[in-house]
Amino acid sequence: MKTIFLHALKKSYLLILGWGIGLALLGGYLIAFYDTMVEQQGMMDQLIKNMPEELFAFFGGMTDFTKPEGYLSIEFFSYMPLIFGILAALQGSGMLAADEENGSLDLLLAHPVSRAKVFLARFLALIGILLVINGLIWLGFLIALNQSTLESTPLQLLLPFVSLWTFSMLFASLGLVLSMILPSRGAAGMTAGLILVASYFLTSLVNIDNRLQSFERFSPMHYYQSGYALNGINLEWFSGLTAAWIILTFLAWLKFSARDIRVGGEGGWDLPRWMTPSTKPKEAAQK
Repeated sequence: MKTIFLHALKKSYLLILGWGIGLALLGGYLIAFYDTMVEQQGMMDQLIKNMPEELFAFFGGMTDFTKPEGYLSIEFFSYMPLIFGILAALQGSGMLAADEENGSLDLLLAHPVSRAKVFLARFLALIGILLVINGLIWLGFLIALNQSTLESTPLQLLLPFVSLWTFSMLFASLGLVLSMILPSRGAAGMTAGLILVASYFLTSLVNIDNRLQSFERFSPMHYYQSGYALNGINLEWFSGLTAAWIILTFLAWLKFSARDIRVGGEGGWDLPRWMTPSTKPKEAAQK
């Protein structure tokens, strides 16, 4: 199990470094730019007044952009769920299905290792990948914090990343369970991505139309705290998202433990027998 876990991490080291260091540099730049934003507050206030409200719907509003939580939400954490969620969904959908489609998973399971150990090791590696990427970004923020007047402690700065990681784990687990149901990794990743984009747009459009609030409560984005987690994690929201991805992971395990492993290539829709057209009448007629 340890070998499978380390191998999964080793395969993803370029992904970890690319995403982690790249977004860490972006975060460091944004932290350094905070002082300039504060100095130009008067000009920004006037600019915002002349802009239509709908323009800022996808950034959570611009009324508190000079506060640390508001600035980080607008400049970074408002769009990170969309970017990071797609990454997580693709990683989750490919956790097992990618090796199924290239024909290597059945070879792995031919060795004296149980499905449970393979699933657990791969899933722990998935958790680790998303944790390390978030950790690298947080370090980039933390280094730049020493060169900025943005007021935040290292622990406070960590909290938005906890919210982002939990949110991304939800879509990683969703991609995983869909990969056990749908014919291919591509179909699973695309479906999870569509759900993510729909959730993002629904939660953003609530800032324009309050009539959507009754529907928006079912959106995962509703429970994402963005940069406002600097003021403290909402434990109820955090627990809800955590429970959701644990349940999805368990469902994925149940499906994986009971299904046949594809030798290579994409599979079928795995429909119940009563939904599958019967070929017996045709066979009887041919006889």
